[in-house]
Amino acid sequence: MALSHFTSSSRSNLLKPLCTAAAFSSRRTISSSTDLLTVETSVPFTPHKCEPPSRSVETNPQELLSFFRDMAEMRRMEIAADSLYKSKLIRGFCHLYDGQEAVSVGMEAAITKKDCIITAYRDHCTFLGRGGTLLEVFAELMGRQAGCSRGKGGSMHFYKKDSGFYGGHGIVGAQVPLGCGLAFAQKYSKEETVTFALYGDGAANQGQLFEALNISALWDLPVILVCENNHYGMGTAEWRAAKSPAYYKRGDYVPGLKVDGMDVLAVKQACKFAKEHVLKNGPIILEMDTYRYHGHSMSDPGSTYRTRDEITGVRQERDPIERVRKLLLSHDLATEKELKDMEKEVRKKVDEAIAEAKESPMPDPSELFTNVYAKGMGVEAYGADRKEVRAVLP
Repeated sequence: MALSHFTSSSRSNLLKPLCTAAAFSSRRTISSSTDLLTVETSVPFTPHKCEPPSRSVETNPQELLSFFRDMAEMRRMEIAADSLYKSKLIRGFCHLYDGQEAVSVGMEAAITKKDCIITAYRDHCTFLGRGGTLLEVFAELMGRQAGCSRGKGGSMHFYKKDSGFYGGHGIVGAQVPLGCGLAFAQKYSKEETVTFALYGDGAANQGQLFEALNISALWDLPVILVCENNHYGMGTAEWRAAKSPAYYKRGDYVPGLKVDGMDVLAVKQACKFAKEHVLKNGPIILEMDTYRYHGHSMSDPGSTYRTRDEITGVRQERDPIERVRKLLLSHDLATEKELKDMEKEVRKKVDEAIAEAKESPMPDPSELFTNVYAKGMGVEAYGADRKEVRAVLP
């Protein structure tokens, strides 16, 4: 796929400010500035059967600094996971999210923890965005008790129900019907909350996705289907897998919106718009035009089906962290040193979490029998030879 496919609309003024330069001529103090800024998204939203939201996004210095720190933390966490995997401290499947951080961070900026999120197996950063800790991430990746799933789920099965995060799912596309079910429960309970069901372009042709979307539209469920289009389903380019790769239009009768998923402010604006829409009108599809720097998983070098120049070009032209860095510097909201110091703090925080995670013990062998059946149902577990292993599960 040609590099120009990703970069033609973003070669200059990655986040063009609508405010005048004079409004930001004086030095801002990071810890106390709450002045509102209005920033224009990098590219226009592309709508399907709906009126797009405004490109003018309101933000403030504190939010921009939090965006920078949160995305930097996610990026560092994923790079550290790469090293741990290569050191064989992480085993099995491991799908990294570096490059796509703006989707998670921008989405969280537009919603609350009462809203639900469900996603596929590239879930580390989504869990962190929902309020999970670095310790829980690294402990789970290494199969330790301190992990968010007590070391039993691993990379693909992160979970945080108390913050509305329902996984982490390894079966391609299977989380979408579950997300629509969450939205059904929200509507039934009259909660005025919504569900974001995330999937990749590789799952966009799944039949279950269209079945779930159909019934969601019939019942006007408050569900936002978010296609994180990183342009490759494993090693297959979107144009080779989909006759129509305009995923935001794939709902046909359901409205859709194409969003620059590398622009955290555009994601925030789109998700705010989508939440308001689905509470009144039923489902919508958001296509996040994004990019992953790593291969599909740690077993994929990521360079056999795309060129290194393509990856480098996206880093240089569209990287979500660098966009926010440029915005902070151009408006004199932080200095290069302050941002570098923030990145050093993030690195230290990640290193400390890894050290603590390594101290966490492995799950006890008895944990093999827990979380399999509902408690108190009188269910019996047997071994392969039909001899009773454990009478009644507690």
